[in-house]
Amino acid sequence: MLELELDFEALGEVFSTSQSTPFAVIEIDVEQAATFPDSLGVPVRRCYISDPKLQARIAETSVSAREVVEAKLPDRGSTMAGDFGEILTALFHAASEHPQVVLDPKKWRLKQDRTKPAPGSDVVQMILPRWPAASVNDRIICAEVKTKSTSGASTPIASAIADSEKDSSRRFVKTLNWLKERAIDTGLSTTSIEQLDRFIHPVDHPEATREFRAVAVICASLLEDELIGVVPPPPSERALIVISVPDLKETYERVFEAALLTAEDVEAVA
Repeated sequence: MLELELDFEALGEVFSTSQSTPFAVIEIDVEQAATFPDSLGVPVRRCYISDPKLQARIAETSVSAREVVEAKLPDRGSTMAGDFGEILTALFHAASEHPQVVLDPKKWRLKQDRTKPAPGSDVVQMILPRWPAASVNDRIICAEVKTKSTSGASTPIASAIADSEKDSSRRFVKTLNWLKERAIDTGLSTTSIEQLDRFIHPVDHPEATREFRAVAVICASLLEDELIGVVPPPPSERALIVISVPDLKETYERVFEAALLTAEDVEAVA
C-alpha cells in the first residue's frame, strides 16, 4: 500500500474502535469523513491506475488524464458503493498493521468492466515481514466486504459473514490463482508472482497464517438498526468488523469526484 503515498499512522486515528467484542465496531466521526475527498481522492484514484501508468496512457493515446481515469472509475450506484467499501477496508487494514507494510494487488486495477465489481474475493492483502525470505510470521488477509449506504432490505452484516464462508472454502484459493494469471499476463505492479506463490503453494514454505474477515461498511444513520440481532461467527473462523461512515453515499461520491479531478495534476507533470 506504500504506492498510495498515504500517512498510515495518521490514517489510523480516523478509525475509532467503539466496540471490540464480540465483534469490532469501527466508527468514523463527521469531521474526519468530511476530510475524505481531500485526503483520499488521490489514493482512491491510484487504486485504479498508478501515476506512471496514467502518464503513459496520456502519452500513448493523446487523450486527457480525466478521460483515462473516467474509463477506470465506476459510475455512481452500487458498484461505486461496493468499491468504496472495499478500498476503505483495505486502507483500514493497512492503517491497523502500520508500521508493517501491507502488500495489496489492487484488484480494482484488474477489472475487465468498470461497471461491475472485480471478480473473486474482495480484499486480499499480504504481510511478509522478512521478504524475500518466507517466515512463520507471514500472513494473508482475505476480506469479504458488504456496503450499505441507503435504507433498504439488504443485510450487509449477515451477507458478509455468509459470503466470507465462501472465501474460506474455495473462492480464496481461486482468487490467488486468478491473481497469478494476471501477474503472468499483464503484470502486477504491487505484488510479485513469487509472493503469490508463497501462499498458493504453502507446503513449499514455512507455515503462514490465513485470516478471513467479514466486513460491513454501513452509513452511520443505519448502524443502530443493522446491529440488532447480529450473531457473529466464531472468532477462530473469521473476524467480523463493522465500519460506520457518516453520510456514506455523499462521502463516497465526493471522494470519487475528487479522484477524477486530481487526474489533472498528473497530466500537468506528464
